[in-house]
Amino acid sequence: MNNISIGRYIPYNSKVHRLDPRLKLFVMVLFMVMIFLPFGGSGTNYMDFIAYGIIAIVIFIIMAIAHVKLSMLFKQLKSIWFLVIILFVFNLLMKSDGKSYTLFNTVTLYYEKALYDTAYIFIRLLLMISLTMTLTATTTPLDLTYAIEWYLIPFKLIKLPTHEIAMTISIALRFIPTLLDETDRIMKAQASRGVDFQNGKFKEKVRAIISLIVPLLVSAFQRSEELANAMEARGYNPGAKRTRYRLLKWKMLDTFALILSLAFFGLVLYMSISNFDLVMQIKNIMG
Repeated sequence: MNNISIGRYIPYNSKVHRLDPRLKLFVMVLFMVMIFLPFGGSGTNYMDFIAYGIIAIVIFIIMAIAHVKLSMLFKQLKSIWFLVIILFVFNLLMKSDGKSYTLFNTVTLYYEKALYDTAYIFIRLLLMISLTMTLTATTTPLDLTYAIEWYLIPFKLIKLPTHEIAMTISIALRFIPTLLDETDRIMKAQASRGVDFQNGKFKEKVRAIISLIVPLLVSAFQRSEELANAMEARGYNPGAKRTRYRLLKWKMLDTFALILSLAFFGLVLYMSISNFDLVMQIKNIMG
């Protein structure tokens, strides 16, 4: 459980940490849009991976500036390998085009298309996890709440409780690492009492999981009740007019980062719309 880093804030005085949280949230949405853009390149498949490689380089540069270690990302990936393997097996059996291999003269495995589609989805997951981890590692839960609430201001016109929604999202993100730490503590406590989470028959594993889920749910409800009592004791009133101890101020660094982000988004969008083929362009220049 210690492999999960999403939701953990890492205090540091980097340029990314000092950026306005509203900008960081906006840039994350821009990158999410870029990740899901199609890159054809005259019908070729390699342009998808070239474009994703360019996006990945930019994301890794941002992570380096923010002092977010790649080892944290690799720890995150450990939890999705099983999902990737299952996805690859399904693609092997379900795809019906590309190079194939017949197993035992009965089952046809389309390995070329399966490898491509699995790698395609895995890279998307990798980039999205990197973005989310960088955002939560460089932005405090309170600043993230302010940013979400600021973007929800137009919905106040239809009497939508924007502050409550932003606070709920922020608390949910903040509780991810807390619940993971609690899960790890309960697993160690149950293991010391003889519960085996790794070995045993299916029925025994189900019992082991139940012995983990029940105390985890009880602990989660207790923590939520304690949080509610603490907020009430401090006079929290979601319907009252609120003031802020720290006001968000837009700086020149934010403007510069916004211009760079929009320029990169425009470049990637052009590559997608125009079916830009980088390899073909290089061949034309070379010869």
